[in-house]
Amino acid sequence: MAFYSQDPQLEEQLSTALAEITQLAPEELSNISATWVVYNNSPIDIASSLNNEDFWQLPIKGASYQGQQLRYPASVVKLFYGAAIESWLGRDLLLEGPELRRAFRAMLQDSSNDATSFVVDLLTGTNSGAELPEDPLNSWARQRLLVNQWFAKLGWAEWEGCNACQKTWTDGPYGREQQFYGPNKENRNRLNTDITSRLLHAVIAGAWQSPLAGARLRGAIARSLDIADRKADLENQVDGFLGAGLPEGSFLWSKAGWMSTARHDAAYCEVPDCPPFLLVVFSEGSQWAADEQFLPDLAAKLWKVLR
Repeated sequence: MAFYSQDPQLEEQLSTALAEITQLAPEELSNISATWVVYNNSPIDIASSLNNEDFWQLPIKGASYQGQQLRYPASVVKLFYGAAIESWLGRDLLLEGPELRRAFRAMLQDSSNDATSFVVDLLTGTNSGAELPEDPLNSWARQRLLVNQWFAKLGWAEWEGCNACQKTWTDGPYGREQQFYGPNKENRNRLNTDITSRLLHAVIAGAWQSPLAGARLRGAIARSLDIADRKADLENQVDGFLGAGLPEGSFLWSKAGWMSTARHDAAYCEVPDCPPFLLVVFSEGSQWAADEQFLPDLAAKLWKVLR
């Protein structure tokens, strides 16, 4: 059961947009997942006057296409690690400090893998290193699963089958990290667009840990749509992603993921004269990874049908 109510009109509009943009039949879209949530008003900070239970009872309409399909999330998983940092701080499991904040921002704003490695170590009390014998490896692995356990305890139905316990890599895992992946990479990170949408919804609304924690997370994933800013940063997480499909005057908060076999984005968008919306899209395979127009075209198609 998703946190939003399935809206038949939005379902049809999402399916139609995917078919028109890709020119593929539904059975040919097996490598794409999408979740689209549309709001009546901006959700930013709406949770500040509500308790957690009442917040999650607020009516929200949405649609999904294979929204529960588990996929390798690439750097989108960094949003979950950022949320975990705020939860650990809120429970006094970590000490606030400049290096923590530097890594937090570099992980989310710049998608730094080095910063992510540092953050995962802080969250779980583990370190990368040489291969380990069986018993020490098992103890190390139990520690590395702390983020998974935290999300599981939230009781979110969308979390079923998900996995957020691995670092992100430029090259690849070595030593005990490779052992932890498993011989066939069976322990890779796994997420779906529904759970990613739920977390981003909580972050945007200020309902993750506290309004202040939500504001810090939002600040780290705010994206400039200014052309000059984007040209100055070729890894801006806008060009080639959902934000590139938004018109002038829009506002964007997002976390993208891109590698040779995936192009993903998780975005909350405010477009002039249009209801605010949240859109998460995972696309797997080398074809989609190389396609710089699919995500912008989908975002453009969807905001136009909302006007």
